[in-house]
Amino acid sequence: MRLPFTKMHGAGNDFVVLDGTRAPVELTRTQVQRLGDRRFGVGADQILVVERTDTPGVDFRYRIYNGFSGDEVEHCGNGARCFVRYVREHGLTDKTTVRVETVNNQLELHWQPDGRVTVDMGAPRFEPAALPFDTTGLSPGQVQGFALWPLDAAGLTVEVALVSMGNPHAVLRVDDVRSAPVATLGPAIESHARFSRRVNAGFMQVLSRREIALRVHERGAGETLACGTGACAAVVAGVRLGWLDAQVDVQMRGGTLTIEWPGGDAAVRMTGPAETVYEGAIEL
Repeated sequence: MRLPFTKMHGAGNDFVVLDGTRAPVELTRTQVQRLGDRRFGVGADQILVVERTDTPGVDFRYRIYNGFSGDEVEHCGNGARCFVRYVREHGLTDKTTVRVETVNNQLELHWQPDGRVTVDMGAPRFEPAALPFDTTGLSPGQVQGFALWPLDAAGLTVEVALVSMGNPHAVLRVDDVRSAPVATLGPAIESHARFSRRVNAGFMQVLSRREIALRVHERGAGETLACGTGACAAVVAGVRLGWLDAQVDVQMRGGTLTIEWPGGDAAVRMTGPAETVYEGAIEL
């Protein structure tokens, strides 16, 4: 079949976006992997499928697939920002505030006058079962009442903060993100037996109370240039641990995101860029 697509990115985290609003788009795992392949396909971290919805008060539904493994995943902050630009550029809506549903969540997305997009990412969750994470036999450290869990991985013992942003994150603080062992420790944390559904591993360097540097090894994809939910998880963990203020700029290899979280049960807000790269079609 000949499949039209749009290539997009948010701070270097790149996507193939497909329009399922006019006709259903049903892809096999192999076809998703072909789209994501950077040598034999289009190349993308994730594949986004835009769909209509019958849910009252919701404008669209979208599905998110890992471009490497072909698995459907729960959440993608950078993809959500690209989603808004896509539906506006393709005439599917002229709204500046769009509400969408994913496989396990509803998000409110706000188009800004400068072309950036703010995403209401929902409230974070901290209980280990939300990731899930097996705590059997472990005793966490406590910083300001927030748990840091010991984890043996890649020959090291590290302390990780656990945050669910609709998808699972383990965040650890490092002295220098440039020299952090992301390539070795990231996969070891991702596939650790205590994370039964695997986990995204974030490596955070605190630059000031309003700025961090971050690298993320994403579940099923490896290190990416940016990770929106990872940026949210890192800031939330930093706020809970007393290291960060309520608004933080997150520097990643692909660009900068601004994350806001006042604490408590409040939703996390993420603001950042979303860009269209090109339109095309591929035979699958």
